Amino acid sequence: MSAGKQPTTDLALIAVFAALIAVFSVVPGVPVGPVPITLQTLAVILSGLVLGPWRGFAAATLYLLVGFAGLPVFAGGTGGLGVLGKPSIGYLLSFPIAALLAGAFARWLAGPERRARFLWLFLSGFGASVLIVHPAGILGLMVVAKMGVNAAIATDLVFWPGDVVKNLVAAAIAVAVHKAFPALLAARAPVAA
Repeated sequence: MSAGKQPTTDLALIAVFAALIAVFSVVPGVPVGPVPITLQTLAVILSGLVLGPWRGFAAATLYLLVGFAGLPVFAGGTGGLGVLGKPSIGYLLSFPIAALLAGAFARWLAGPERRARFLWLFLSGFGASVLIVHPAGILGLMVVAKMGVNAAIATDLVFWPGDVVKNLVAAAIAVAVHKAFPALLAARAPVAA
């Protein structure tokens, strides 16, 4: 790929994955207490696993910025700064860091020569969920919904079985994408202006 096309390609990939997160967010979720179960974490983790850490981070950040600007891209077709007062805010704010960490783990653990790539990609995504998404979600429940730590953890545990499935799906998709486009996850030097 020529140096002139790299930034354009990066911007296109970031925009497409931000849109993917938005689509997966507005698909009707399953209401379970104060935070619905949606597919948005699948798309966030997939962004990191496919695009790598920085483009995954940028896609999730773009998704949040578009939603905070008022476009109805958050769960339930909501948007705007009012979501900052909802119990789901901890989960939402964790998305860029989760995509970054999933991408970093994927690049580190699931390189092109690595055997058991599916397993490593799954562990990369699930590790980002466990280390970033769930703790941030619990904190959001405690701060916004005024839950005690035990109640917030109990509320968050409802999401774990689905999270395992979503990370398995994300890993399977990422394996297929990287088989077709092996250079997609590779680290690249920044383009000089």
